[in-house]
Amino acid sequence: MLAGRLYLEADGPRFQIDEVPVPEPGPGHVLVKVEAAGVCLSDVHLIDGTLQPFRLGGSAVTLGHEVAGTVHALGPGVTGRQVGDRVLLQSGEVRGGDVYTRGVDYDGGWAEYALARVDTLVPVPDDLPFEQACFIPDAISTPWAAITATAQVRPAESVGVWGVGGLGAHGVQLLRLIGAAPIIAVDPLPAARQRALDFGADLALDPAEPDLRKKIRAAAGGGLDAAFDFAGAPAVREQAVTCLGYGGRLVLAGLSGTPISIADDTMFSFFAQKLLGHYGSQPEHVTQLVKLVRAHRVDFSRSVSAIMPLADAAKAVHMLDTKQGDPIRIILKP
Repeated sequence: MLAGRLYLEADGPRFQIDEVPVPEPGPGHVLVKVEAAGVCLSDVHLIDGTLQPFRLGGSAVTLGHEVAGTVHALGPGVTGRQVGDRVLLQSGEVRGGDVYTRGVDYDGGWAEYALARVDTLVPVPDDLPFEQACFIPDAISTPWAAITATAQVRPAESVGVWGVGGLGAHGVQLLRLIGAAPIIAVDPLPAARQRALDFGADLALDPAEPDLRKKIRAAAGGGLDAAFDFAGAPAVREQAVTCLGYGGRLVLAGLSGTPISIADDTMFSFFAQKLLGHYGSQPEHVTQLVKLVRAHRVDFSRSVSAIMPLADAAKAVHMLDTKQGDPIRIILKP
């Protein structure tokens, strides 16, 4: 089968499409025929070396942590699933108390077939296309978990969203769902700002505006109750923290691999503000979102920016990295 493989070599990572054997499911596992897999900025960073697998047991891995498809074969003794079941795959699994990420620490879904532990399968409604189901884990569940679990945003709280890409666009949509108000989006790209308004933001601003902080505080009736860095950039964090109000919290959902600095720690402490790290989501966040989709409370069809064959994975990565076409999610189909 075809698979998008990342090779970790002495002179840096290398990505290519290879022919590899179709894996055999063992006890407790199933083989999934992949119908759709998302391309995430994390995949870009794995390929460029910004991110490194923590628990990979070898020097090569099939990328892809946003995966949906149909159950193709059951491992010995597996019950509760049937061949043909429509499923999405949780983006990771717990082993011995440690979290292993699919497509990072073990083979993922940029392939024609993927192995999955049976307890990491989530049933997909018949009316939810695979191209939309695949990126519920991560692209949607990460902001959902950041909003509901880490920041614990409550209705009518004022919220700022920095970065309206793959995470931030869904963050705006989900904040609207839970009743945050106002929702203020900040992004340097005009198309991203318009997208934020289309997805439910009350105001969209350019971070380069000289009176940005004044505009945000005016719209929020003071400082923000919560702010989210979905871009993963030091400048974003430095700007967002100045826009917080009393008790405001800044959630770092974007990854940058750089030091965190607060310009005025006295004022940060005086106003009892909080800096919260956030990574990924828990299985229940994915199942909550599937339930919301099934109940037609949310619609992610606008998030599919392009659908490309698996063989063009390198091109898709380049498009996302260079923001060609201002994509939210590019989908690979084997």
